[in-house]
Amino acid sequence: MTTKTTIFEGVGTALITPMTQDGVDYPALGRLLEWQIAQGINAIVSCGTTGEGSTLSDEEHRAVIAYTVRQVGGRVPVIAGTGSNDIAYAIDLTRYACEAGADAMLVVSPYYNKATQNGLIRSFTAIADASTKPLILYNIPSRTGCNILPATAAVLAEHPRIVGMKEASGNISQIAELAAAVRGRMDIYSGNDDQIVPILSLGGKGVISVLSNPMPAQTVEICRRFFAGDVAGSAALQLELLPYIQALFCEVNPIPVKAAMAAMGFCENVLRLPLTPMEPAHEAGMLRLMRELGLLPDGKEGKA
Repeated sequence: MTTKTTIFEGVGTALITPMTQDGVDYPALGRLLEWQIAQGINAIVSCGTTGEGSTLSDEEHRAVIAYTVRQVGGRVPVIAGTGSNDIAYAIDLTRYACEAGADAMLVVSPYYNKATQNGLIRSFTAIADASTKPLILYNIPSRTGCNILPATAAVLAEHPRIVGMKEASGNISQIAELAAAVRGRMDIYSGNDDQIVPILSLGGKGVISVLSNPMPAQTVEICRRFFAGDVAGSAALQLELLPYIQALFCEVNPIPVKAAMAAMGFCENVLRLPLTPMEPAHEAGMLRLMRELGLLPDGKEGKA
């Protein structure tokens, strides 16, 4: 069996992409990257779902990846979202991200087309064959309409460049079956912030997180406690943050987290259609929780 390198342990932030009405806000992105690294984050995921990769133009998508790689400067791994339902485009974007210096790719299962399991194997294999960097597969059937089954993952784990899976199916039984099927040949990351501890208990390496956008240090602490053997303390912190995690997903991601980061002064609350700003009642409840958690210590919100 080929020995595979773990891309990261702990928390990889599925980073928002700050925007203005005129395009990507690169100064805001730079400030956000610096803050994330200073807060102890273990990896950055660029242009994923939370980064609104699906509505970035091709030029923007490539530019954000390249900017992120340059700004991070090797301090933590940069994982570029390069998946698509058009496998030829995914291959082209993956090749670009490799050349731009990304450390790994996050490749979502093809959405809308609803591939068979054989189609998934062939698609991911084609992308991995074209890549010079490792791939973390992304299973999120609620968005894609397509579930990467454990037996399929076991086949894909044989590929030397397919090294991990972000599991956001929400099905703990399936994730346990996945862990048994791949037997260490593929690292598993939680794709849901409310399931970090359960997935770590199944041998997971960490989480690719939305929560860590506004709360990087606290999300890192959940993993740190677990890896240090303080499972009860890790679970206690996750449960303490559960109401806020739920608030971050009360509307489709990244609507709430973009509103949260705007309230903290990191960006403007600008999204691209079909995403729209958070409903006022939901936003008021989320901001109340943020004040209780000390994320808005002055009881105020707005761009700093």
